[in-house]
Amino acid sequence: MKYMSGNELREKFLQYFAQRGHLRLPSFSLIPENDPSLLMIGAGMAPFKPFFTGKMKPPCTRITTSQRCVRTGDIENVGRTARHQTYFEMLGNFSFGDYFKEEVIPWAWDFLTKELELPADKLWVSIYPKDDEAYKIWTEKTTVDPRQIIKLEDNFWEIGTGPCGPDSEIYIDLGEERGCGKPDCAPGCDCDRYLEIWNLVFTQYDHTENGDYIPLAKKNIDTGAGLERLASVVQGKPTNFETDLLYPIIEYASRVSGVAYNAGEQSDISLKVIADHARSIAIMVMDGILPSNEGRGYVLRRILRRAVRHGRMLGIEKAFLADAVDVVADIYKDVYDELIVRKDYIKKVISVEEERFHLTLSQGISLLNEEIEELTAQGKTVLNGEIGFKLYDTYGFPCELTSEILHENQLVLDMDGFNKAMQAQRERARKARQENKRIDIPDLRNLDVDKLSSNAAAKSAKIVCIWKDAQITDALHDGDEAGIILDVTPFYAEGGGQVGDCGQLIGEMGRVAISNTKKLPNGTVYHIGYVTEGVIHTGDDMKIEIDVEKKLASARNHTATHLLQAALKKVVGVHVNQAGSSVTPEHLRFDFSNFEPMTKEQLSQTEQMVNDEIIKALPVKISHMPQDEAKKQGAMALFGEKYGDIVRVVTVPGFSMELCGGSHVENIGQIGLFKIISESGVAAGVRRIEALTGKAAYEYTKKQEAVITGAAESLKTDVFDLNAKIVGLLQENKEFKHRLNDVRETVAKANSQKLLSDAKQYGDLNVVSGKVDAADMDELRSIADTICSQLKNGVVILAAAVAADKVNLVVKVSTDAVKKGVHAGKIIKVAAQVTGGNGGGRPNMAQAGGKMPGKIPEAFEKAIEILESQIDN
Repeated sequence: MKYMSGNELREKFLQYFAQRGHLRLPSFSLIPENDPSLLMIGAGMAPFKPFFTGKMKPPCTRITTSQRCVRTGDIENVGRTARHQTYFEMLGNFSFGDYFKEEVIPWAWDFLTKELELPADKLWVSIYPKDDEAYKIWTEKTTVDPRQIIKLEDNFWEIGTGPCGPDSEIYIDLGEERGCGKPDCAPGCDCDRYLEIWNLVFTQYDHTENGDYIPLAKKNIDTGAGLERLASVVQGKPTNFETDLLYPIIEYASRVSGVAYNAGEQSDISLKVIADHARSIAIMVMDGILPSNEGRGYVLRRILRRAVRHGRMLGIEKAFLADAVDVVADIYKDVYDELIVRKDYIKKVISVEEERFHLTLSQGISLLNEEIEELTAQGKTVLNGEIGFKLYDTYGFPCELTSEILHENQLVLDMDGFNKAMQAQRERARKARQENKRIDIPDLRNLDVDKLSSNAAAKSAKIVCIWKDAQITDALHDGDEAGIILDVTPFYAEGGGQVGDCGQLIGEMGRVAISNTKKLPNGTVYHIGYVTEGVIHTGDDMKIEIDVEKKLASARNHTATHLLQAALKKVVGVHVNQAGSSVTPEHLRFDFSNFEPMTKEQLSQTEQMVNDEIIKALPVKISHMPQDEAKKQGAMALFGEKYGDIVRVVTVPGFSMELCGGSHVENIGQIGLFKIISESGVAAGVRRIEALTGKAAYEYTKKQEAVITGAAESLKTDVFDLNAKIVGLLQENKEFKHRLNDVRETVAKANSQKLLSDAKQYGDLNVVSGKVDAADMDELRSIADTICSQLKNGVVILAAAVAADKVNLVVKVSTDAVKKGVHAGKIIKVAAQVTGGNGGGRPNMAQAGGKMPGKIPEAFEKAIEILESQIDN
């Protein structure tokens, strides 16, 4: 068996299949493209679904990749087993209607036994019981011992909907010492003796959302070999975590924590979790995923917070995950260039999120302690599952941390309630994904895409394909909405943040309104159309009318986006990179990496710089060149976009150069006017600018002018003196407020003294209650603080009617009264309910709101009742 590093192993695999006619492709992003059924890429075949089903024509019938993947279904097992990881690489070779079992089985055996020099007598094979064809090939085309071929019912591979079929797994026997010792121990056993290292999937079916298994017209091959697992074998390591793909991160975590690896079972689990999670979050952020409360951003946040939690278990109190990115980047320095290029940005995103979690961790512990106090006081032992989920969902509080703290207080978490709340959230996420589905695509395998073309000057075209409800049809009638493919199209297809063109198709028998234009995964342009009158047929010749006004408006906004990015790099810094964009005829939105809001001066400077370029009225140059040459010339590429060997370069001479396939103005002077209307934060480390151009920008400034003119008229001043007038009025208002506050303080002191003189005694407690005049909750709290500071064993219960349907209530309890069992939060909760509201708080202070001022006297009575019951207890 030959030792190889993880990177050497990956390269060996890809070269092996490239030599056998496979197109070698780089890993796709973790973010699925045009697949709402997946949150993240979790298998090597996932990006190729349309090719496996035969709906799309692949760029080559043989492809090989090493695909980065993330799965979190078994996240609780990470660190506790030898193989579970959230992030992993899947080595794969794929055939789309080309070769099948006859070729792939011998290749797999050859690669393992000859290229990797694994001992053949240690290799085992499992097959689907009904797959006699696979058994025959294994026994006749390889040297595997037939006694080491077993049949397993679960040898059928699928992941959600899409391509699937029987599979054949290859295991390696790691030795009896790694096993469970049972007489029937064999491949498929849960112990660590037999390690699955490769799965050959013979894709024969398409699993539909209805649960049907439809035979594919052409049989396909989908294989997956876990890079980390193979590395553990060739490197002779007991687990994936000791390989060179993960162990350097364990060493880093060990240094930071001061806890040695192999010093203890629990500490080893935490070190492994940190190593796995640090690698996952670094590559997820590299792929453009940012922390959030939903979707894949929520997955990232969950993984990051689990890593922080395990860091604390090792005694790490300071932030440490961002620096782990340096280690991850060093491991993959020859694999993912973008990890190196974006390293500082990735570290900043992680650093900001980690700091936020340290804050929310403190808040979560405070809330949990209040709940523990409440449960203990009531003599209960189970924390409501919904509260546990709130800690998890709102504060990012790991479930195991909640359970651990509860256990320390002889309490438990209602896991059934927690799981129900978790399931409800998953259902909401699933529904949201379904609502975002694109128009369903039919089977287009018979479409001759080589005869389709794009031509911006085309005025007419022939309809070559129509589909409705994912079914190809020959005709559409009045009212039908469908997908339409033309033999030649001048419509720009949605991409790079820019919406697709819209317009009309006009034929002898019917008319179609085109609402958008998009691209299929294989690059075919299709149009989303609505038949407004008559009927259209496949083969009809159609006159084309693009909505030129909207197209030009989109082009203005798209070119302005290029100018904006270039200006931001000059004004804000070279670290600015595009994180997303939206270009429509109405406006442009540009998301960019930056960790603090832009100043007014920066916004003004950026806007001025863009408009200065527009005034120059320079022509926009479009050229095509090799990608490497374009990058050497300084052309910016949008991260996450896929570019071919020959790229389209959009240049504004002396100012901006980008790789882009979008539509643009011919001369930047056509943009007319550029106006920034907002700048805001959208995620950790991501800011957003929204802006207008052309007519929309002009109309916006006219509206602003009208508002300013109206304000000047109302204040009876000139527009140019408006600011001075407002400053003067604000100063007058400030002085009036000071005088008013002085009056209020005098009144409050008088009210306080009157209330103090009316204090009543309940046992040895001095209780003040009453209705006061207070403009807001802050003022009411201030009065309560003043009174309580003058009382020993004091309890203050105050209310203020601030509107016809609004009541504010405050309860303040002195420290010595709290020690006697008085709890402000419990008193105010009941009192507020009397006034139609609710509230709560700590034992020493609580506040609440209500809706019925007329119920204030009853609220006081109820508050006193609760107070007396607390004294009695």
